[in-house]
Amino acid sequence: MSVAQPAAIRRRIESWLADGKDDTPALALRSEPVWTGDDALTVNGTTVRVVPCKTPLAARAALHDRAEGERLVLLTSLSDEELGEGLLAHVSTHHVRTVQPWDVVMQMFNVGSVDRTLSELGRWVADALIDQEPVGGWSPVQGTVLTRDHALRGLAAELLGLERDEIDSAGLMEWSADATRVLRLMKHTKPLLDGLSGYLIEAAGPATVPIMAAARAGHGVDAVPLGLLVGVLWPEHPGSKTTEIAVARARLEPWFGGIRLTDQQASAFSSAAEVWVDRVVGLEGGAGEANRMLARAEAIAKEIDATQLLGGSNLLPAGFLQRMRDAAAAVRLAVPAAGIADARRIAAAQEALARLAAHRGGDSERLKTMQMAVRLLRWLATSDAGAPSTLYDALHREVREDGWVDRARLDIFAGDTDSAVAEALHLLHRAVDARRARHDQQFAESLAEATRAEAQPGKLCRVEDVLDRIVQPILDNGRRVLLLVMDGMSVAAATELAESLTRVGVWTELTPDGGPRTGVLAALPTITEVSRCSLFSGRIAVGQQAVEQKAFQERFPYGRILHKSKLRGHAGAAIAPDVSDALLDPQVALVAAVVNTIDDALDRSEPGTTVWGSETIPSIRDLLALADGRTVVIVSDHGHVVDRGPDGVYRASPSAENRWRPADPRAGEGELLFQGSRVAKGDGRVVLPWREELRYGPRKAGYHGGASAAEAVIPLLVLTEGDEAALPGWSPAPVASPSWWRESLTVDKTEAATVAPPAKRTNGKKAQAQSESLFDSMEPEPKVAAPKPAQAQPDLVAKLLASDIYRGRRDTRAPLADERAGALLRVLIAGGDRATMDTLAARANIPAGRIHGAITALRKQLQVEGYAVLSIDPDNVTVKLDRALLIEQFHLDAS
Repeated sequence: MSVAQPAAIRRRIESWLADGKDDTPALALRSEPVWTGDDALTVNGTTVRVVPCKTPLAARAALHDRAEGERLVLLTSLSDEELGEGLLAHVSTHHVRTVQPWDVVMQMFNVGSVDRTLSELGRWVADALIDQEPVGGWSPVQGTVLTRDHALRGLAAELLGLERDEIDSAGLMEWSADATRVLRLMKHTKPLLDGLSGYLIEAAGPATVPIMAAARAGHGVDAVPLGLLVGVLWPEHPGSKTTEIAVARARLEPWFGGIRLTDQQASAFSSAAEVWVDRVVGLEGGAGEANRMLARAEAIAKEIDATQLLGGSNLLPAGFLQRMRDAAAAVRLAVPAAGIADARRIAAAQEALARLAAHRGGDSERLKTMQMAVRLLRWLATSDAGAPSTLYDALHREVREDGWVDRARLDIFAGDTDSAVAEALHLLHRAVDARRARHDQQFAESLAEATRAEAQPGKLCRVEDVLDRIVQPILDNGRRVLLLVMDGMSVAAATELAESLTRVGVWTELTPDGGPRTGVLAALPTITEVSRCSLFSGRIAVGQQAVEQKAFQERFPYGRILHKSKLRGHAGAAIAPDVSDALLDPQVALVAAVVNTIDDALDRSEPGTTVWGSETIPSIRDLLALADGRTVVIVSDHGHVVDRGPDGVYRASPSAENRWRPADPRAGEGELLFQGSRVAKGDGRVVLPWREELRYGPRKAGYHGGASAAEAVIPLLVLTEGDEAALPGWSPAPVASPSWWRESLTVDKTEAATVAPPAKRTNGKKAQAQSESLFDSMEPEPKVAAPKPAQAQPDLVAKLLASDIYRGRRDTRAPLADERAGALLRVLIAGGDRATMDTLAARANIPAGRIHGAITALRKQLQVEGYAVLSIDPDNVTVKLDRALLIEQFHLDAS
């Protein structure tokens, strides 16, 4: 016989009092004569006293002592015979009633029956439903039968403190993060917890097992951290760490009360924990709570000695660091000691980078640094057979290759805080520097010879030719022009700016004949008062703003030239009103604006770590917003090099200039003599350094004046708002980046599996990069064999283009040519059914500004009945082809 439940007793009292015909003073209920509730209850305005009665005498005493208007409930284990007829005459129905929990339950839910599958679970369910009834009662039942799911879902929600629709793995994870709710549940009896756990497994899935096991083992509040850790210890591909993982799993079992998780339970648990973190991070103020859980997971890993396995986590910070170190180790092994980099080791570095990029909680800047490192490895794998044959070719090497190298090199120069990563980056930087220094020497020697020989420029555009060869033809073609002179902008900085401006698709870049970008040659030395003045004068000249203003107005009396001080408006105005008026005035055909943001950073900022774009150069954004249909020409007066920190070399000079000096004393190592009419200082004879490390003046963040390609090659960008005929002979540009920048290097899988061991070390020293010292002579690197062509694949594309279904889906208003559609699809198939927008544009020979439109048109033609054969990743960069769906939708033979 069980002890009466206060809630059940109250329900029986309510039912008794509700019977208006029963006015007996007492109700006898069969129960252990124990009462834990209040002695007196008030039910619907009536005072009811509950009295445990072990003997008939106790029952008689209770009836005798009853106050006027008071009614009694007698709890007794005695039979009717033991109580006697005399006493039963004062009791409702004249006998001892039995308290049936399911009767009480039916009364609470106002139903006529209980589903047998519910009652068969045992009395614990009824007792729990009675004890845990919420203040407002249980959720009403639709019908007259109390179903198993209705009752248990309501009970689970009440016990867990959740809503009925939150009984799932996400809801359980949310519950586990609240220590108060966890402790409150754990106070209940084992039968209830067992029964509840059984139902939750059905309702919320296999993740319930570890969540409830952790809670019952006293680690409920650690459910999220444990789930994150379980994701590490139950990996899809254990690899070579099978033993370590097995040991760690065994050490984790006590956290779940000794149970051993199945693969299904572990997978569901891990997923639920990651979903919880993703959700909480998106909430206001949730990042702190998520970080606390991540830190706790790492602490538990340390307790079970599993820290070395955290590289398998896509969320834990330690996992990112381990992957960062793994990627750095792969980069270090791929850095060539001499010659070109080994493709197989680069492939290994790419795989390590892919694992690093898959981490969802890492530092995006550190990831970017490692991405740049792998790009530089791919560059080191390209041939570097000899010097360009002409200065024109050398200039284009800077624009089309080395400027991108410099952009990546600045990121790895900035470095990383982890010593292992920093060592790898340093080794790579030395190898890159060795090749770049060789290129700078070749460029400078070619520039010195052309300058001395007064060589005719030919196709090469010099800074003094920009107005005649670029701006004037646009004006003659009936277009208005906005000329933006970005003081100090290097080719590397221009690659970032161009991406920023063309990314949204408003601006289209034009290039000569729709081919690769070209550049402009600065005047010498590469300083503002020479090169910018020569730009505005249309000849080699020296001067400050007043000279520039005078020369410009003489050439373009209908134009406006605006220097830095004239651009800024009053408070609330991003651009000065007169500047806005000039830009919007159709009679002002040419507006030239000088923007000093980059050049100013050379003195007071960190130009090497700044990403130059519309966000970091707000005046560009504002001026372009007011361009009003003008063709935009963006050029600089010279580039720059950044300070090399402790690697920099100071050399005393008779002048105080940073990167040029008088011709006396004669040129030394890393320097060349420049003489000729394009040298506007030192009476036409100066010494300029081609080595980036050299400086003659005080230390700054960056410098210009020298003859390195980064200083002497000026970027040139021509942008229009869709006007492709603005500059005669120029057409929409292709993708500007070189292939090694945007595309992974591929190797045969069998070759990749047999990567050669690292070169032997001597004298216990670490591996060295290229062996040149600061001013050593430099020999060309050996040539490498061309890669083998890829094996031909069955031409699924030809079948598609010939299919009736595809031909019927062509958009007759704006059809995508079969040649273009086929080219895009072949690039995707060759890339394993995925490729970046830039890769598609480059390989399918589509102008960069048109690739988004081409992909949109192809998606539309391939989308049958709403199924996406072609999709774009959320990053809006990667395009994916569902080949199986393509074959199915267009009824193609997959063979």
